[in-house]
Amino acid sequence: MVQQLSWKVGGQQGEGIESTGEIFSTALNRLGYYLYGYRHFSSRIKGGHTNNKIRVSTTQVRSVSDDLDILVAFDQETIDVNVHELSVGGVVIADAKFNPSLPETCTTATLYAVPFTEIATELGTSLMKNMVAVGASSAVLHIDTEVFEEVVLEIFGKKGQKVVQKNMEAIKKGADYIREQLGEQLETMKLDPADGKKRMFMIGNDAIALGALAGGARFMPAYPITPASEIMEYLIKKLPQFGGTVIQTEDEIAACTMAIGANYAGVRALTASAGPGLSLMMESIGLAGITEQPVVIIDTQRGGPSTGLPTKQEQSDLMAMIYGTHGEIPKIVMAPSTVEEAFYDTIEAFNLAEEYQCPVIMLTDLQLSLGKQSVEPLDYNRVEIRRGKLQQGELEELEEKQYYKRYRVTEDGVSPRVIPGMKHGIHHVTGVEHDETGKPSESPVNRDDQMNKRLRKTKGIRFNTPIHVQSHEKESDILFVGFNSTRGVIEEAMERLEQDGIKVNHAHIRLIHPFPADELLPYVQGAKKVVVVENNATGQLANILKMNIASHDKIQSVLKYDGNPFLPQEVYAKSKEMFVLNGNV
Repeated sequence: MVQQLSWKVGGQQGEGIESTGEIFSTALNRLGYYLYGYRHFSSRIKGGHTNNKIRVSTTQVRSVSDDLDILVAFDQETIDVNVHELSVGGVVIADAKFNPSLPETCTTATLYAVPFTEIATELGTSLMKNMVAVGASSAVLHIDTEVFEEVVLEIFGKKGQKVVQKNMEAIKKGADYIREQLGEQLETMKLDPADGKKRMFMIGNDAIALGALAGGARFMPAYPITPASEIMEYLIKKLPQFGGTVIQTEDEIAACTMAIGANYAGVRALTASAGPGLSLMMESIGLAGITEQPVVIIDTQRGGPSTGLPTKQEQSDLMAMIYGTHGEIPKIVMAPSTVEEAFYDTIEAFNLAEEYQCPVIMLTDLQLSLGKQSVEPLDYNRVEIRRGKLQQGELEELEEKQYYKRYRVTEDGVSPRVIPGMKHGIHHVTGVEHDETGKPSESPVNRDDQMNKRLRKTKGIRFNTPIHVQSHEKESDILFVGFNSTRGVIEEAMERLEQDGIKVNHAHIRLIHPFPADELLPYVQGAKKVVVVENNATGQLANILKMNIASHDKIQSVLKYDGNPFLPQEVYAKSKEMFVLNGNV
């Protein structure tokens, strides 16, 4: 029996690959296994190789696995592209229809040709071949086919009981066929029993959307873009149930300005996009900065520049999100590292946006946005709504012909905020420099006062976990630093390095800007080497560390920018090599 293994299904896009993985993983999640899934897909609607790799474990996992135990193939390309991942003793379960074969170099895996298409056709339609594949997979793992019945009922129940029965029959026939083929070898991949606990199984985008809903957001203008679209799609279904709405705008410029306008009117609003869309929003983000309007913007990073690799993993928007706007404005940039953090941090993003009256950009990446993870039940008692200095009572009467000092110079940099229509709250709102009432002003003294006021507001920012630290003490041989989805691979690399006798700490940055230098500094000072792990070509996070922490001689980068997420072995091997090359034994 084994504690964990990895399973992958592959074929042509539009062939039911995603639904195969969804049915398989949902059933295992309900048994109480921990799961981590990552989809490789092409930037087209139909056609092109796609696969879904799912790690199944009796303990928590937060990254894709180094190798592969079971490969389910609907075409020969799937075998050719993925066979190098197969572990010793790995199994390939392929549709007999295309006469599958393993390359001559693959000598440690076993191929089983199963007539997915033929069995499905005999049952009524070849479309059920993915169900035959699910059944074959369940037999390899010693999982009773009955565990899929609830999932199949949820998916196909609306089509009638006959359709449900046919799909279950396809699963059972797939399981029966593979049991006869494998015989005694079935024992090698039998999973240890799961704990049976109920957990959610969701992508980061769904957690963000749910967090926005729980955090009081009631309006989302957005333009569809990979990998952000699921946020909009989720809220299209849910927001109307709570008196809110989603509008698909003509472009990202309109989306951002509409979100700013809604916040100005007192409604919590957000928009979401990826790198190309954020580039279009930059002028509007500057507008939010100078008019001191709260707005929450989600950037789901993907491969760039331009259209780049729109369906692949990358973390190359970091510098743009911090420094991309023209001029100088207060701005907060957050970066959750797990699905749970994505939920809670989205709620906090709305609170910070209103407390500091500035744009809050929440960075995710494609792996976090679309990767599916087991999630412990969310604690809704932690949800807190803080609206900062929003004036909700009666305002003092103004002197005749006076305007409300919406941009009053205050010690903490945050001015009192009113919404349109409040009696005695009349003021100007303009994108040019202005005085305390919002009236345009080019006075040098006023410019200094207003600029200094805006810039000092985030110096005292309160964020409960600016860095997530895994540490026994401040001193270490290696300090890992990362952000967003690299957390899982870093945690696994840490375990392997510690088994080698290397002392390792890990600081994962959750508040990117303003940078938490004071919190991070003791760990950098106590480390012999700082290894920054990030999915980009220029070491953007490493450069931010150098700007804020210095210690240039200690900081080294482990980079990957080929469109694929890191594997634990890559981080382990590269960081150990650095450790040895620096004169350590």
